[in-house]
Amino acid sequence: MNTTKSQTSDCPGKMCARDRILAAAADLFYREGIRAVGIEAVIEKAGVAKMSLYRSFPSKDDLVAAFLADRNRRYWLWWDEIVAAGDASPRVQLSNLFKALSQRVSSPDYRGCAFVNTAIEFPDPSHPGHAVALANKRELRHRLTLLTSALGVASAQSLADQLMLLMEGAYSLGNTLGRDDSPVTSVTAAAEALIDAAVRN
Repeated sequence: MNTTKSQTSDCPGKMCARDRILAAAADLFYREGIRAVGIEAVIEKAGVAKMSLYRSFPSKDDLVAAFLADRNRRYWLWWDEIVAAGDASPRVQLSNLFKALSQRVSSPDYRGCAFVNTAIEFPDPSHPGHAVALANKRELRHRLTLLTSALGVASAQSLADQLMLLMEGAYSLGNTLGRDDSPVTSVTAAAEALIDAAVRN
């Protein structure tokens, strides 16, 4: 997701130092990787003093967690907007999600799933960034299960897990293979086939 400027009530009309730091970190972390980006690079891009950064984020781990928490918030706003745009049919909502997913992973600035990227960089479950990534994936599975259950199929959980694997595969291949002749363009058709099979059974 692209990072957008946020405004707070005590800084009307401009980005506060915390917002600038978070926006800079989000851009650098996503494009270059979290471990590859030092605090000095974030400070330089944000145009703030080092003390300003540490007042808002006592450690790099705190900054990583804030970056992912904001990413998580934006992700579910994206999800909710797509689901709300469909009719009352969960079938249409699922189809719209996979169509939007295909567009998302085909974007020129796509660099993979930020949550997966972070979980790989920080495999320790106790790391605050890993915890946010794990919570995102658990929520993804939960939301997919709600949609597949609404289809009235007998194997709702199994279908949700299969669709989640499709999503995660698209996130991965969109990053490694890019846009040219990528299998991610088939993700919507694959999802439709899985749903058709579950509905027939």
